[in-house]
Amino acid sequence: MKTPKRIEPLVEDGLVDEVIRPLMSGKEAAVYVVRCGAELRCAKVYKEANKRGFRQAAEYQEGRKVRNSRDARAMAKGSKYGRKGQEDAWQNAEVAALFRLANAGVRVPKPYDFLEGVLLMELVTDGEGNVAPRLNDVDLLPEDAREFHAFMIDEIVKMLCAGLVHGDLSEFNVLLGPDGPVIIDLPQAVDAAGNNHAFKMLERDVGNMAAYFGQFAPELKFSKYAKEMWALYEDGKLTPDSVLTGEFDDPEESADVDAVMREIKAALAEEARRQALLNADDEPKDQEPPPPWER
Repeated sequence: MKTPKRIEPLVEDGLVDEVIRPLMSGKEAAVYVVRCGAELRCAKVYKEANKRGFRQAAEYQEGRKVRNSRDARAMAKGSKYGRKGQEDAWQNAEVAALFRLANAGVRVPKPYDFLEGVLLMELVTDGEGNVAPRLNDVDLLPEDAREFHAFMIDEIVKMLCAGLVHGDLSEFNVLLGPDGPVIIDLPQAVDAAGNNHAFKMLERDVGNMAAYFGQFAPELKFSKYAKEMWALYEDGKLTPDSVLTGEFDDPEESADVDAVMREIKAALAEEARRQALLNADDEPKDQEPPPPWER
């Protein structure tokens, strides 16, 4: 096929010999199968910000380092230079995360190079040489679901030990290769120590895995691995070899009075709304209903 314009620099530099075919187009990038010598690899071409569906939420960017104060000021002002800097930082985050996690032994596609907004990396295949399916495209036996869930928990632990939380982990960005699951799509990976939202994201990632695999092995839905591994992480005791149980007892703490009062007020407001609706139903049918602001 004709070489996409964005991949031309990689061809000119001898990193890519031929573009074979498109593989997929997602909310943030288009991916192509390319030939590099005798190997088939992936070329992930990041979309421009105005053509992407994924928002660079501030909670994902918290804790990420900026090259210098000038870049930081430009990003804060939203200038053209600043927006370009944000784009570069967003793309570089996945590249850095892939190299970091691959070095930590996490099963991610092996990264090879990054040039002009194009990431060159391993093409993950199934046992027959075809492109590996995503988890959401396969049905599992209960025993396979338990095995793959345990594998994913181990990988999430390795990621956390490497200082990262995926931040958007689900069955849609995990491939099923011949040696088990492979984690993909990492531009939103966050620094576990430098991001105040890291635990919330970790809990969501782990919860997504429990919900997906729990379709095939229902007991997995009730596991509490996120709280267990985070407690060990905060205590500096989490290692890639940590043995987790999936159980966790929340420490007893003094009641949060403000939170309780908010719950009470919300319940009272809901009851008032319900009573108002009941009263409206009791009115004669030929009367005009009161305007919304009087209900």
